[in-house]
Amino acid sequence: MKLKAYAKINISLDIVGTRDDGYHLLRMIMQSIDLYDVIDLNKIENGIELKCDKKYIPTDSRNIAYKAAKLFIDTYKINKGVSIEIKKNIPTAAGLGGGSSDGAAVLKGMRAIFKPTISDEELENLALKVGADVPFLINGGTALCEGIGERIKPLKAFKNKIIVLVKPNFGVSTKQVYKEYDSCNNELHPNTDELILAIEKDNIKFICENMGNVLEAVTIKNNPMLEKVKGNMIKFGAIGTMMSGSGPSIFAFFEDSLSAQKCFEKMKEDYSQTFITRTI
Repeated sequence: MKLKAYAKINISLDIVGTRDDGYHLLRMIMQSIDLYDVIDLNKIENGIELKCDKKYIPTDSRNIAYKAAKLFIDTYKINKGVSIEIKKNIPTAAGLGGGSSDGAAVLKGMRAIFKPTISDEELENLALKVGADVPFLINGGTALCEGIGERIKPLKAFKNKIIVLVKPNFGVSTKQVYKEYDSCNNELHPNTDELILAIEKDNIKFICENMGNVLEAVTIKNNPMLEKVKGNMIKFGAIGTMMSGSGPSIFAFFEDSLSAQKCFEKMKEDYSQTFITRTI
C-alpha cells in the first residue's frame, strides 16, 4: 500500500501557556502543502522492517514511522508485522512535520490493513502518543490546533495558494527553541481569530500581513541569515513570508505562478532545498 505523507506549514503559531508537566500550550493554524514523502506499507509475518532512500534517516525505534507502527501493533495486539519503505522528499529538522507526517501515514495505512473500523478520533488519540503534530496530520487540510496539538478544529480549506519554500542547509532542535522561548520576553502574538476570519473570506493579503509565529524571533536570533532569506523572497515577488514551526524553513506566498517561478529559480541558486508548491 502506497501513501502520501504531506508536509505542513504554520499560518500562525502562538504559545498561550504551559502545562504542569512543562509542555507548552499552543494555539496555531496548521496547513497541509503539496510536498510529500511516499510511504510503501506491506504486511509481513512479524516484526517491523523499515527502509529509507536517505542514508541519514534512522531506520530503528528513533524513527517516528517505526514508533507509530510499534504503537499500533502493541495497542491492538496485532499478530503480524509490517514493512515500511520511505521515499523522503520533505526536508528533516525543518519545521515542516516530515517525520510526524510519516508517522501519521503509517497509522492510517495500518488501520486500512489491520483494523479498518477504527474511527479518525480513535486514531488521532493514538497519534498523540507518537508526537504532538501527528493528530493533525492524520487528516491534514486547514485546521486550528490547540492544547499541545491534540484539539483540532477543521477550518475552511485554504487551498491552492502558491508557495515557495526554502530550507537552509542546517536544522534546529525544536526542544531547544522552546526552551529558549521561555527565557525571552515576546510581546508579539498573532491574532489567530482574525486570521481564521481571513481564511473564511479567502483574504490572502490580510493573512500575509498578519500571520505570525512566536518561535521565529528565537530561531532568527540564532540564525540571522534567515532574515536575509525572508528579505530576498520579498524582493523576488513574495507577498508575505514566515518561518514554519520551530524552523528553519521559510515559506512565502505568491499571487501568481510566474512570480513564484522567478523566486524559486533565484532562491535555488543559493539553497538546494528550495521547493515550489501549493496549499492543499
